[in-house]
Amino acid sequence: MVLLKCQVGPLATRFLKRFLVLILGGEERICFLDDEIIVPLGTMRETGDFVRVQNAKLFFLGRKDNQIKRHGKRFNIECLQQAAEDLCQVEACAVTWYQQEKLILFVVPKDDLEKRETLKELQKRLPAHAVPDELVLIKALPLTSHGKVDISELNKIYQNHLNSRRRDSKLSGAEELWERLQYLWKSVLGLLGDSTGISKDAVFLYSGGDSLKALRFYDEVEMLVGKAVPGLLEVILSRSIEEVYRHILKMLFSDEDQLMNYDNAVKRKLSGNSGEELHGKYIKLKSERGLEVASGLTSFIALSRGNYFFSMNFTKSFMQPTNTVQVGVELLQQPSFQHLVTPSIMKSHAQGYEMENRILTVTNKANKTDCCSVQQIPAECSHVTTAELALCIRWKSNTRKCVDASPLVVIPSKEEVSASVYVGSHSHAMQAIDLDLGEIKWEQNLGDRIESSACVSKCGNFIVVGCYDGLVYVLQSSDGEIHWTFVTEDTVKSSAVVDPSSGLVYIGSHDQHVYTLDIYKKACIWKLHCEGGAVFSSPCLSSSPHHLYVATLGGLLLAVNPVMGNKIWKSFLGKPLFSSPHCNEKYICVGCVDGNLYCYTHSGEKVWQFSTNGPVFSSPCISSLTKQEIFFGSHDCFIYCCNMEGNLLWKFEATSSVYGTPFVFQSGALKNKILLAAVSTDGKVWILNAKSGTAEGVDKLPGEVFSSPVVWGTKLVVGCRNDYIYCLDLYITGKKDS
Repeated sequence: MVLLKCQVGPLATRFLKRFLVLILGGEERICFLDDEIIVPLGTMRETGDFVRVQNAKLFFLGRKDNQIKRHGKRFNIECLQQAAEDLCQVEACAVTWYQQEKLILFVVPKDDLEKRETLKELQKRLPAHAVPDELVLIKALPLTSHGKVDISELNKIYQNHLNSRRRDSKLSGAEELWERLQYLWKSVLGLLGDSTGISKDAVFLYSGGDSLKALRFYDEVEMLVGKAVPGLLEVILSRSIEEVYRHILKMLFSDEDQLMNYDNAVKRKLSGNSGEELHGKYIKLKSERGLEVASGLTSFIALSRGNYFFSMNFTKSFMQPTNTVQVGVELLQQPSFQHLVTPSIMKSHAQGYEMENRILTVTNKANKTDCCSVQQIPAECSHVTTAELALCIRWKSNTRKCVDASPLVVIPSKEEVSASVYVGSHSHAMQAIDLDLGEIKWEQNLGDRIESSACVSKCGNFIVVGCYDGLVYVLQSSDGEIHWTFVTEDTVKSSAVVDPSSGLVYIGSHDQHVYTLDIYKKACIWKLHCEGGAVFSSPCLSSSPHHLYVATLGGLLLAVNPVMGNKIWKSFLGKPLFSSPHCNEKYICVGCVDGNLYCYTHSGEKVWQFSTNGPVFSSPCISSLTKQEIFFGSHDCFIYCCNMEGNLLWKFEATSSVYGTPFVFQSGALKNKILLAAVSTDGKVWILNAKSGTAEGVDKLPGEVFSSPVVWGTKLVVGCRNDYIYCLDLYITGKKDS
């Protein structure tokens, strides 16, 4: 047996100075792995175990591969364990990464151990991303039959601990609530190592949070108060910590004495914080340009997340007395390109790669330049026998802050007009980008950050997008000028959908309403209070029957009459719905944070539910290219494919949670395979065989991805949290036929 010192990074070096990696082997001992039959004498096998030598004995300390990624940083959890063991009050300890969300430190105390003081000491010794979320005291570490710490038993202990907290949760008053709320805020956001206070105006999403962390904060708060807090998640996602506090306080302490004590508690606990008041955030912009609706009608195809294809073909087949034109409409989930695309588009689409390798320099309005290469796709790729799908960056555009919105791609029928990508950013910027060249056609700064994905109007002349300032913006598609803004009473993260027959626009808001807008008359036709909480996801429009489906953060799925605005049926799922409902001619499907994908008939009957092991934020993609299979992702890191009966066909394990909506596509340049594009939050872009679930290609973007991909031919467009929107070329590499 031989011991070898391990090689570790700078973070781990401080804690692993006495660590060794155990290696087994020797001249007389041979270790066989898997199906090995012959192994040379002297072969050494690295076990991956950390050990320490003490009095000629080996003490197991942990595994070398126990690395996790937390708050964007990778580290080995043994670093936390070693730091805790060095504290004089700790007899023994172990660490678990509970449900891949919470870092829990279990401690067998030596003497009287004060949890808060222990955590403060760890904050001094560890970087913020290595500080545990919670410390749990236990009498002894559970061990397996091999003498190692039993992680499954520790997780059971923690689950019992959570259940006990729910039963015993009691708050003495407003002051304790404020203290505990700040601690949970910092814990979820990974700020426990930061000694600075929290401003009363701090907004969760502006402080480094996202929807997944907001859900965890919501669960922690409800566990703290010991009961459900209606409307809490909506407040967390759009309001300040002070308003979160007020919302909880009103529910917990409705008597006048406690409410009066609120002001005193805030004055004492918020001393030193900014006293600035929030002014009217949801105020209509005065810079609105009075534009008349353009008389010209544009023939186009629009693609957006989840295989939503919107095709408008205008033909002057006859003139009516009112000088209107006849409109030909196609609204398809996933068409064959040949059925939707005009010959002129097909020609330009096929010839889109007849260019030499070169570097494109994209200059935006901020005078920033970015270099990106355009990869030539060889003509002989269609004759490849042993093929592998490759991805390379065609162009990227700097939006100056995170891009969580999903792109809208609009392809005009006119050859002289290039296809455009429309996407918004946290920087407040809305960009229109040339799909082929990556050049910015226009950029418009809105009133706040943009997470809503854009949609195009029936006439093709306007782009509709929601904004955090509570406004729905209608922008002119040609130059980005503001045609109209509609005021809601809260943040708009929902993406709009257009009725192809009437041209009406449907969109939800965090004010718990769904709105129907006539963007030509600049009027709200009707609004409906959804009862079940804020509308985060996008409404879904069904043509037959003519229903509008709306999902809320309160767990309510609604079917609404799109003409009158009255409710047809509703179903309460019990947990928040971040996923947007999608439908075909038979069913409506929607994902839920309880880990299930639910399927309903158009009359409101639940047909089935499909369970995963994590929250489902991904919206389902239903494709006619693959016999109506349903594709979606889960926080459990899997991409799923099931049939319309709710049976699993295949699942693919990604390297991180899957938040975005998959996209099914087919291209002659890629041997006409039916493929699935999906992204995981760690930045991986996956191209899977849609029928088998096997990986055909993969690439990694340099940042987290919460945007959904959209594919046109062999171009994939997706947003990234490194501030860029990317267009990737897909092409085949491999050996040529002989």
